[in-house]
Amino acid sequence: MLVVGAALLSACTTQRHASARAGIEPTSVERAPIAFGTTYQLPSAIYAMQREINVYVPTLPAWGEEYFEQPLPVLYVIDGGLDQDFFHIAGLSQLTLINAERQPMIVVGVRTHDRRPEISPAANDPRYLANGFEGWGGSQTFRRHLLEEVKPFVETLVAGGREALMGESLAGLFVVETFLQQPDAFDDYVAISPSLWWDDRRLPKQARELLKQHATSDRRLYLTM
Repeated sequence: MLVVGAALLSACTTQRHASARAGIEPTSVERAPIAFGTTYQLPSAIYAMQREINVYVPTLPAWGEEYFEQPLPVLYVIDGGLDQDFFHIAGLSQLTLINAERQPMIVVGVRTHDRRPEISPAANDPRYLANGFEGWGGSQTFRRHLLEEVKPFVETLVAGGREALMGESLAGLFVVETFLQQPDAFDDYVAISPSLWWDDRRLPKQARELLKQHATSDRRLYLTM
């Protein structure tokens, strides 16, 4: 690893010196920022503040117009801020335009501003009402923001197909809660290592009864542990 690092450093230094010998100043080289999606500051009546929403819409190549199923699915990513999970998830969607291994997606990054209090479910166990958990339990409010403000706004921007909700860890718990309690909110759900321990594993304990309402549903939950 050290040898590779030294080689790369040497190559970069050599290239910089070669540019200097050629009389090229970096400031004289034509440049432009790389655009990757659009960020919005969405006014939220629910939170009484602006909320960051990031949207990546793939531009299909000519061959992809017939190759990929349309309209493109829309993936809503919790913790989807510019300094959170937006770029690497949107990057996976962009990669499909190169290798065609899977369906590209419209990616909507929904930023959490006060993550743990905002997306954790309200607790019943007294141990999760104190001990550093004070103020947690705002998932119902966040879900209202997502369904009543974010989704309608995104639908004015793009005409998408199936809608999926994805989150990891505590955001994964939010995904599972939404799937169990409000399954019609999205078509598909992706929960990556969800924090099912929360509130003494209340959601897993309630799952059997809650899943009975899914008997005729085509909703799908993808769960990784």
